[in-house]
Amino acid sequence: MPTTWYSQTSLPRVPRPSLSTDETCDVCIIGAGIAGLTAALELTRRGKRVIILEAHHIAWGASGRNGGVVSPGWAEGSGAIRKKLGLEHAQALFNLSAEGVEIVRHNISDLALPGCDPAPGTIRVKRYDDSASVKSHIESMRRDFGYELNYLDTRQVRERAHTQRYYQGIEDPKALHFHPLNYCLGLALAIETGAGRIFEQSKMLAWHREGNDCIVQTAEGTVCCKDLVFCAGGYGGPELQKLSRAYLPIATYVVLTERLGDGIKKVLDSNAAFSDDRRASDYYRVVEGDRLLWGGRITTRNEQDEKALATMLKADMVAVYPQLAPVKIELAWSGLMGYASHKMPNLGLLEPGVWACTSFGGHGLNTGSIGGRVIAEAVCGESTRYQLFKPYLLDWNGGPFGLIAANAIYRSLKLMDFVQERLRNA
Repeated sequence: MPTTWYSQTSLPRVPRPSLSTDETCDVCIIGAGIAGLTAALELTRRGKRVIILEAHHIAWGASGRNGGVVSPGWAEGSGAIRKKLGLEHAQALFNLSAEGVEIVRHNISDLALPGCDPAPGTIRVKRYDDSASVKSHIESMRRDFGYELNYLDTRQVRERAHTQRYYQGIEDPKALHFHPLNYCLGLALAIETGAGRIFEQSKMLAWHREGNDCIVQTAEGTVCCKDLVFCAGGYGGPELQKLSRAYLPIATYVVLTERLGDGIKKVLDSNAAFSDDRRASDYYRVVEGDRLLWGGRITTRNEQDEKALATMLKADMVAVYPQLAPVKIELAWSGLMGYASHKMPNLGLLEPGVWACTSFGGHGLNTGSIGGRVIAEAVCGESTRYQLFKPYLLDWNGGPFGLIAANAIYRSLKLMDFVQERLRNA
């Protein structure tokens, strides 16, 4: 596993073999991130024999090294979804995202998953004074989507976050944040107590059809299945065939501060997870009582230079909290997400018996969770909720030009954020 705060504080890992035999099952899932694990858990609960093939280890990718926030909504935003698909369709998609939050919450409690350490609440803040738009958004979410949020004025925000960079905020007390790697490890054990098996270090090299079956090939074995579900994230490649042309590998960065002791109260006086509303936002929360876990930035380069990452993100931190200037960064890491150009998942039926449940980058952990459930329902013939995502399925990512465009868009978004803040705060 990459060296992250999550890997250093994870539960003991159960050794799992790589695939070295020819196996048969009902459903083969590619990828043991939160989407693949949730789909497998839902399928085993329905009596399906499931095999998961993971190229590395459980939650090795973005699912095990992210910000740990679980809140409703999609990266595309309810307003943009409503404009594209209409209010009724947007409401249905938002309700799915809220259901995803409850999936995580109930799995932690119902399965008694250890080490997840769930904590309630998120606060999203403005970096310029704009109470009218904040109140308008809260009212729109209540009126159009039936979702209640709390308004925080500037004084209330600054009582919680001790910085002059923030103004109004939106509090979501129903959201949560937690230890995602331990959550995924707990799901894996629950799957294996049912009719599920997980093979690590078992990268899918190719797949083909033999009659009504799908045959998945790894370096040393095969899996014959009736249904095949692709849940690989940003690390998937040409083996995913046409799906690999529908998302981009986008990296984000995370750092962990040294222990701040009582000094944490000079930065934050809140147990909520924070983020700002910029197009390229910072997000952070307190872990272990007195450390900041801080994430941000978006790029197509999977930077592995820990010293450079620490320098970049510490500059972001100090820009918001100058009092953190003397603080040391103890850990820094990056990770790739599968990020579609339309900022929605690639979720649905690719061809008979072959399903996509991927491209959850930028969404939070609720969306991979509900995606896994929706696909499980579809495989079992219980619902057609997957069709809500059909307008977004398999949009071309632009190939090599998509990577260039993504970097250019990110730089332009940062510039727009900078100009907007300067103008509004002048």
